[in-house]
Amino acid sequence: MHNDVLKIYTDGACSGNPGPGGWGVVMIFAEHIKELSGAEQDTTNNRMELLAVIRGLEAVTKKIAVEIYSDSSYIVNAINQGWLENWQRSGWKTANKDSVKNQDLWQKLIELNKEYKPKYIKVKGHSTDKYNNRADELAVGAIKR
Repeated sequence: MHNDVLKIYTDGACSGNPGPGGWGVVMIFAEHIKELSGAEQDTTNNRMELLAVIRGLEAVTKKIAVEIYSDSSYIVNAINQGWLENWQRSGWKTANKDSVKNQDLWQKLIELNKEYKPKYIKVKGHSTDKYNNRADELAVGAIKR
């Protein structure tokens, strides 16, 4: 039954913040592994973290259970703790009444979440999770290319 879940490990990296950034994705289904990565010239770490999740979900080719593994508290908390719903309800304002950053990416992620209904799981970054570490390597490598 657990093989019926597509696991997507994501990470973003930035050289300077803002600065050149990269994102990495490792997708695992049964014994199949697919890796994706990309970069942008002038961006932030949070944008790259979000873009990794978006690119991972965009690469899903069929309706299946999806789990997103991320070391980004920004993303996992926004989803699991309801920040995202609160931002939408408040007209994209934070609790401090500031404009929510990265609205364009959050709005894209909302659409993808509606379609795939992924479960978001927080993993410890730069630790013993080999797939999170690989996503980080892909993100950092994309910056260097």
